[in-house]
Amino acid sequence: MIDKTVPTLTEAMAGIADGATILIGGFGSVGQPDTLIEGLIESGAGDLVVVSNNAGTGRAGLARLMELGRVRKIICTYPRSAGSVVFEELYAAGKIALEIVPQGTLAERLRAAGAGIPAFFTPTAYGTRLAEGKETRRIDGRDYVLEYALPGDVALVEAWEADRWGNLTYRASGRNFNPVMATAAKLTIAQTNHIRDLGELAPDMIGTPGLYVDRVLHAPREAEGV
Repeated sequence: MIDKTVPTLTEAMAGIADGATILIGGFGSVGQPDTLIEGLIESGAGDLVVVSNNAGTGRAGLARLMELGRVRKIICTYPRSAGSVVFEELYAAGKIALEIVPQGTLAERLRAAGAGIPAFFTPTAYGTRLAEGKETRRIDGRDYVLEYALPGDVALVEAWEADRWGNLTYRASGRNFNPVMATAAKLTIAQTNHIRDLGELAPDMIGTPGLYVDRVLHAPREAEGV
């Protein structure tokens, strides 16, 4: 019997190694797997490369992981946003590396990794500092930049619903980066607000098939209930 649900956060986060590339879903705090991030902190893994849309806020969650010195590099679109004090402190002190990627390019690099596409050309960032050192090509009279797929060792995602096979649904804007990240990692761990029985999830509502998911942890947000 296939059952990808795990009873504890410790079991959900088992086996994450130092030096891993971690894909963290969410757009700001929306759709962000806060419980799994706390589990990553507790796991003790360090020297991490984190891929996230933002670079954390305040001093909790992702910001706390960075503050503890466990992240050597972050790949993101918005490193500076309201409350991103920890990243700014670390970057100013030369204690963390940064790779800025335009948001659409970030999403496509992740999608390409999940689809088995090694690289692609995009006009985004051509002629800017973000394209320095990258291969460019003119295609049909337009200039493009070569971007490579962005696979991860581990993806941490938040779902609205899940069943024991690992099928996931997402709620409204909580979908954001979660589906593409779920397909792009060797190990995908999902926290979900609701656990449903097999057959309860309508096939057309499933945003991530269970094929891509390895572990599911029931971790409802308090404000949304069980």
